[in-house]
Amino acid sequence: MARCFQIHPADNVATLLEDCGAGPLEIVGPAPRALAFHGEIPRGHKVALGDIAAGTPVIKYGVRIGVGTAAIAPGEWVHCHNCRSEYDECPPAVGVDRE
Repeated sequence: MARCFQIHPADNVATLLEDCGAGPLEIVGPAPRALAFHGEIPRGHKVALGDIAAGTPVIKYGVRIGVGTAAIAPGEWVHCHNCRSEYDECPPAVGVDRE
C-alpha cells in the first residue's frame, strides 16, 4: 500500500511518499487512516484528503497554498489541472503533465 503524509491537522492535501497507483493509500501524520486513490502519480505530489470544491482553498502546512480550479474528490491528484498556486506560475494543463 502506498503512503502519503499529512503535515498539519488542517491540511486538505497530503504528499505522496512513494510512487502511487490506483488502490488503497495509507495516510500517515496527525490523523492516520486509509483512502482510495484514483490514478497514478509519482512521489512528492499532492492528493486530496477530502472534497475540495472549485474556489476552495488548498491547505498544506496548515496554510493556504492555492485554490481549487475544479471540483476535486478525495483520493484525486491535486496539481495544475485542478489547482492554481498562490505562490508561482503553473503552466496551462493541456492533458495531464506528471513531471
